Amino acid sequence: MRRSTLVKLAVDSILKNKMRTLLTMLGIVIGVAAVIVMMAVGQGAQSRIAEQIRNLGTNMVIIMPGTSQQGGVSQGAGTFNRLTIEDAEKLKREGLLFAAVSPVIFSRAQAIGGEGNWRTFINGVDMDYFTIRDWQAADGALFSDADIRAMRKVALLGNTVATNLYSSGDAIGQQIQLRNVPFTIVGVLAQKGQTAGGADQDDVIVVPYTTAQTRLSGWQRIGQILVSTYSPAEIPAAQEEIRAIMRESHRLGADDDDDFTIRNQDELTETASSTTKVMSWLLAAIASISLLVGGIGIMNIMLVSVTERTREIGIRLAIGARGSDVLTQFLVESVVISVLGGLIGVAVGYSGAALLGHLTGWSTETPPGTVLIAVGFSAAVGVFFGFYPARRAASLDPIQALRYE
Repeated sequence: MRRSTLVKLAVDSILKNKMRTLLTMLGIVIGVAAVIVMMAVGQGAQSRIAEQIRNLGTNMVIIMPGTSQQGGVSQGAGTFNRLTIEDAEKLKREGLLFAAVSPVIFSRAQAIGGEGNWRTFINGVDMDYFTIRDWQAADGALFSDADIRAMRKVALLGNTVATNLYSSGDAIGQQIQLRNVPFTIVGVLAQKGQTAGGADQDDVIVVPYTTAQTRLSGWQRIGQILVSTYSPAEIPAAQEEIRAIMRESHRLGADDDDDFTIRNQDELTETASSTTKVMSWLLAAIASISLLVGGIGIMNIMLVSVTERTREIGIRLAIGARGSDVLTQFLVESVVISVLGGLIGVAVGYSGAALLGHLTGWSTETPPGTVLIAVGFSAAVGVFFGFYPARRAASLDPIQALRYE
């Protein structure tokens, strides 16, 4: 029997019982739609996390304090800080793979000025910081190398700080006090948004690192050093170069452990998105149970259909149809129901994901591969659960089938 004839017979049989067919497909529709929505939410979350990591900087490598031990017990990351301005200068001077290097001095203080006060983070940085972080001024201008060398008391406000202290937008040129030290606001940074961990990147004031060290922190140690490479492919080699320069700077012997920690954006992305990836696959696995339920519904209806059409099957076998023709006919019916349900489920899933994103504000993104997997899986469900009824129809005895009332 030709394929076109089999498909035509399957469609005719499905159209004879429209309501029953729709109810049979409902399980497949719900299953496919649920899988697509869950995967869209998971993929959207991963894409959002990746975007937030990219907002941290361009091809960025972070050098942080190392770990210390007391009595053979590790005190954790960042507990042993030997990072200095000299380390950053040595990296900038000797590094061959670095596009930019900047020390970062962390502090926290009450900023007083404008319409009140606001407790925020203070970052003391070099000019390369803005290249590494890909950060520009939305209003005013960045401070200059001359400001850094002269240790001028100039400041750049993050968007959150500017909004809370100068809601009217007239921050440029105003005075702001940080630990009783007056600073002149020269610019407002472009909005960055939240990090993957939920921290507000715009809740910050950026000043020259020389000014931060002499007028605000007074510490010889610095919080971290940021390095960027010319391309993402150079990051692994740059990390090895950083390690060699830092070990030389800290005069570490061949048997000494690193007293610093190096991280890159790929590691940050992988760490931040791993939990989201596991959760999205878990939700998709739970949603796929609906497909199995839908498959059981198809098997049930196909068994009923075999019973109802026993005489029809007997006539086909009596006039020369082979058992394989009957098996293929019922199998095609099962697959057509599954695939139609899968296609409707795809439309419902896309609409549901878009609606969910609109109502909740979540980022949703449906990978094309998910659609193919969902429809393919629905067709496989049709084959798997339709085979037994089709096999049962093909194995009917023609004489007994013709006698069936």
